[in-house]
Amino acid sequence: MNFLPVKIPEIFKAVFPNRTWYIDTDEKVIYLTFDDGPTPVITDWVLDCLKKFKAQATFFCIGKNVEAHPRIYQRILKEKHAVGNHTFNHMNGWKTNNLTYLNDINLAEQHIDSSLFRPPYGRINREQSKLILGADFKIIMWTVLSKDYNKKVLPQECLKNVIKNVDRGSIIVFHDSEKAFKNMQYTLPRFLDIYSAKGFNFKRIPESIL
Repeated sequence: MNFLPVKIPEIFKAVFPNRTWYIDTDEKVIYLTFDDGPTPVITDWVLDCLKKFKAQATFFCIGKNVEAHPRIYQRILKEKHAVGNHTFNHMNGWKTNNLTYLNDINLAEQHIDSSLFRPPYGRINREQSKLILGADFKIIMWTVLSKDYNKKVLPQECLKNVIKNVDRGSIIVFHDSEKAFKNMQYTLPRFLDIYSAKGFNFKRIPESIL
């Protein structure tokens, strides 16, 4: 995902209108999302941090991680966060044939009860997109990519990436993964503190979004 910009250009929204890039609202609301979990220790840390700020979020979970760590997944649900399907094996749609890709999503669906879907790496082709939408999923992309997973990005830069680009209705991507933890652990509490002070609320993405 290093090829992707921090803030998604408007042209992306025009070219792919059937994917959700932000949520139109006049309220001071931000939508935090976390990809690739649940991950022991890390997802629990995220949940503790969110609880401290009374923030809600959406977790796009990998099916095999849910299968391996059901306690953490159940904690996400118990604490009233939303979940989404992120495939079972974290598949790259550009490198996977359409039937295999859709079957992997369906396998994840056995463990993740949600109509929200986010493609790993943001990579799906047009035919895959049609098949996913035809299966009654909603494809949730993002407005701001924190770049927390990029080892070349310093924690302070990660925080700046988010603060400089966020607005009302923004969907922000973090990762509750080992690779991203250093940057995310620095950025998330500071971001929540700054924007809570500005009067923003942090909500889960509703499944009725479209």
